[in-house]
Amino acid sequence: MAGQGRIQFVLFGSYIVQMSYNVGGWGAILADFYARKADILVRGYSGWNSRMALQVMDQVFPKDAIFQPSLVIVYFGGNDSMQPHPSGLGTHVPLPEYIENMKKIGMHLKNLSEKTQLIFLTSPPVNESMMLETYGNKYDNQARTNESCCIYAEALENLCHHLEFKVVNLWTAFQQREDWATACFTDGFHLSSEGSKIVVKEILKVLKEAEWEPSLYWMSIPTEFSKDSPYYAVAPDGKTTMNVSEFLSIWQKKWANI
Repeated sequence: MAGQGRIQFVLFGSYIVQMSYNVGGWGAILADFYARKADILVRGYSGWNSRMALQVMDQVFPKDAIFQPSLVIVYFGGNDSMQPHPSGLGTHVPLPEYIENMKKIGMHLKNLSEKTQLIFLTSPPVNESMMLETYGNKYDNQARTNESCCIYAEALENLCHHLEFKVVNLWTAFQQREDWATACFTDGFHLSSEGSKIVVKEILKVLKEAEWEPSLYWMSIPTEFSKDSPYYAVAPDGKTTMNVSEFLSIWQKKWANI
């Protein structure tokens, strides 16, 4: 079956994950980086919170699967952090429950196999004025605020440090860029291509610095079917062929020293 022999990365989360394969999205960028090295699988569910994620863990990540992922990148938090709706409906999850849910998700994934590694992504900041301009008063009773995103991001970061899981605090990372509020979002909270570049940069930093065996950094993974062949295009000398299996595009080279 195609892909069974390759390393697999699974992106698991809500809207940031489902939309990650949009043009310029962070999932698409990772898939381009890891072409001929690893398969990037998207398991994204727009609108979901950590409660909903827990309900499908055994279906999305069955413990008895013969082939387990080498890496799972997890994002839930933005929807959980929304303010509670007066009806009791909605995506809000109280902070203590959110942390417990993320702990359960992490432990389930960590127990899939000895080789399965994890990276958690916290909720990024939001541009509240841009959301108001885009959606009007639609979310007045269940607002997503920059303050609540910060609280949930810090809590997840602390949990991951305690459990020794790798974590990227996107709330902090985005705000290292002066124009983050306008450049990183399409509507105030969904990511633009510029926002996705920050996500990729932070993930690659973790992958490069992690002391995992084997390394999952893209430049450390062998390229599939990289042997020379007489069937490649002929080189200018007219006597050899050009093996392009390790070729890096101009834009990939810019990321090579992350």
